[in-house]
Amino acid sequence: MLKRVISLIIKELLAVLRDPKSRIVLIVPPIIQIFVFSFAATQEAKNLTLAVLNQDGGRAGVEVVQRFENAGTFTRVITLQGRNEINATLDEQKAIAVLVVPQDFSRSILSGDQAHVQFILDGRKTNASQIVRGYASRIIEQYSLEIAASQGRSLPAVLIVRDWFNENLTFMWYTVPSLVCIIATLIGLLLTSLSVSREREMGTFEQLLVSPLGPLEILLGKAIPALFLAMIEASILLIVAMFIFRIPMQGSLPVLYGAMGVFLLSLIGVGLFISSLSLTQQQAILGTFIFMTPAMLLSGFSTPIENMPHWLQTVTLANPLRWFLVIVRGVFLKDMPFTDVVSNTWPLLIIAAATLTAAAWLFRHRME
Repeated sequence: MLKRVISLIIKELLAVLRDPKSRIVLIVPPIIQIFVFSFAATQEAKNLTLAVLNQDGGRAGVEVVQRFENAGTFTRVITLQGRNEINATLDEQKAIAVLVVPQDFSRSILSGDQAHVQFILDGRKTNASQIVRGYASRIIEQYSLEIAASQGRSLPAVLIVRDWFNENLTFMWYTVPSLVCIIATLIGLLLTSLSVSREREMGTFEQLLVSPLGPLEILLGKAIPALFLAMIEASILLIVAMFIFRIPMQGSLPVLYGAMGVFLLSLIGVGLFISSLSLTQQQAILGTFIFMTPAMLLSGFSTPIENMPHWLQTVTLANPLRWFLVIVRGVFLKDMPFTDVVSNTWPLLIIAAATLTAAAWLFRHRME
């Protein structure tokens, strides 16, 4: 069995690599896409969550907090009880920013001293963070102007802004790692979804049926080359991200590759399922994009998942792109702990098991 599967794997690799058009499709479009989308993709800041840590409790502190709560930008405000909750709030993306009002804020305002308010932003969401920074600055500036006018002195309150994970709010740091994930998804799906339908169009599928290969062996022979080529494609994208766009790799590359392998397995299951359903390559490409569009929308790339309706948040749990995006951003920008990587990888294992099982059942059923 192993020898037959290896022979089919070699045949699949040669079929792709010997075809000039296939080589161009594998190399040129992903590089063009990562350059184009890195500059063209934009984000919109709305329906945001703000975390507030009010250590002051005085009248001035409460008024500042109320001004942020009444701002139309933040549809949800959560209250923190101590500084030890700030890390988890931003790490787990419960809020885009944390407003910290220090203990001496009201006293400084009343005594005529300059008071400071700390505003900590999640720098992984660079575009939204820049917009939120502007909103917060205007709120504090307006408050200071009103206090200054009533007391006849210079601006009494100053906003101190700090950006975590991306101190300079470089937009590429958010976009490029996300695009590595999205483009690898597209390539992985196309490679597998076209495999069986290509055999049917070329008339070689019948030859496979009369060969000594069983359904499981044929499936393995289709899946393993796709996994291998998708890993190579992802490696090319990672090289472009790290050495051309200069995105810092803060975490462990082996850990990222381990999670990537599980992620691509889940996609290969989806691709083989689509390929087994499709009679032509045109149908396979259409099926790929039918899956790809909602997968991107429900991944958290363009719209935060926590701002979606609850029933839609439940649907995103079955989306492999949702889990791997968290891993890619976390490993790239903040050296995500191994336990956090595992907690976002085990759902991918379940998805991979489900999609590969479904693809194997359908493939065997269509062969009968």
